Amino acid sequence: MTSHDRPDESHRRPQGVDDATIEALGKLSEALEVVEHARGELYAFHRLTGTADLALGEAVELLRTAGHHEIASRIDADLVGRNVIEGRWTFQIVEDYDDGYYAAFRDAESSARAELAGGRRHLFEAEMKENRRTHGRRNHEALPPHEIETR
Repeated sequence: MTSHDRPDESHRRPQGVDDATIEALGKLSEALEVVEHARGELYAFHRLTGTADLALGEAVELLRTAGHHEIASRIDADLVGRNVIEGRWTFQIVEDYDDGYYAAFRDAESSARAELAGGRRHLFEAEMKENRRTHGRRNHEALPPHEIETR
């Protein structure tokens, strides 16, 4: 394999790092990716709940316009602007998640990578790519063409 058909230095295993460590860091990275996905779903929940609350406010106004003042007032008082969990709107849930669990998870993953692999990311995946791609074949290159040309 020529030097231009290899991963960049940041995606090569540091000397002395064993297979078990690469596998463990890969699993830790996978877990972080799931947390990232969950965070995205939490933001989706935040957006959807906010959109529902705004639509609910419009429904209340339409009910009033249609002459259903008692129903509109009841829904307005009970639901419009209501906390989704005790004492919290969704933005507060998102902030707690981001500042607590998410931040701790990211820090733990980053710290483990720093201690065990010089901070290098996705080593497990980079090695998987090297094992799975067809070396020398178009669309199986180690790097994008512009990165190969600058090496």
